[in-house]
Amino acid sequence: MRVAVIGAGVIGLSTAQSIYQQYHSIASPLTIEVYADRFTPLTTSDGAAGFWQPYLYDNGKIQETKWNKETFDYLLSCLSSPESVKMGVFLQSGYNLFTEPVPDPSFKDTVLGFRQLTERELQMFPGYNYGWFNTALMVEGKTYLPWLMDWLQKRGVKFYQRKIDSFKELAETGADLIINCTGVRSGELQPDLELKPGRGQIVKVDAPWLKHWILTHDRYTESYNSPYIIPGSRLVTVGGVFQVGNWSEQCNSTDHKKIWENACELEPSLKHARIVEDWAGLRPVRSKVRLERETIQCGPTAIEVIHNS
Repeated sequence: MRVAVIGAGVIGLSTAQSIYQQYHSIASPLTIEVYADRFTPLTTSDGAAGFWQPYLYDNGKIQETKWNKETFDYLLSCLSSPESVKMGVFLQSGYNLFTEPVPDPSFKDTVLGFRQLTERELQMFPGYNYGWFNTALMVEGKTYLPWLMDWLQKRGVKFYQRKIDSFKELAETGADLIINCTGVRSGELQPDLELKPGRGQIVKVDAPWLKHWILTHDRYTESYNSPYIIPGSRLVTVGGVFQVGNWSEQCNSTDHKKIWENACELEPSLKHARIVEDWAGLRPVRSKVRLERETIQCGPTAIEVIHNS
């Protein structure tokens, strides 16, 4: 069986890993190929902070909450292995802050040690009068993606750096199954009227004294449009903006100014941090995760395609 995965971000590489783990002993011979025009360190996954926290509410999409928990539990299980350091997986605790009381999030029972903030804790964050504390997980793309590629290469998975313009290209070369993991670019392979880019911009800084993540929430704006601070293993990610429909991957000085001023108001010690880099990237935005299977006719050949984006 020949499987072609399109996309080499965290979804594409994790998909290739899952296929190998589940089928290499029962589908023989099994050939897995990964096609992408960008590999690490140039993917969106490399720039993102890598903090595990879904949107606050699943709005009835129970399956997505189940998938989120499975991901959390898998990453949590990795911590018992020495490989976790090479994977870039580690625990991180912190605060979700609000200006008014809100319902508990859908991931309340997935994270560790979830609780409401005390009055004393809230005094550390002027302007916010409600919040939660919990421990979650980090999986840093700049570390995790090279680890995944190494894991896959050792097991015979092949990588091809080229842009795939149509499913037909791979069908004609004999692929039995295509898995589309192209994220925000998946609409180029097959029109998807629901899919839009969600542009994010962040600032990476050297501030080793910051040990807890802080995410603020404003019910009048989209997620990720209010300040957040996420310490990583080496650098701290400061954000953010969330601009739906904006395809620009260039950093914007106006956004930088807004991000930096708001973050320094939230955490004044950032004024002493050394700015290392600015980064911008595009999230795929849909009303729900797309995990669908379909059969596509490519000339005389029918090919199975799974969309995972």
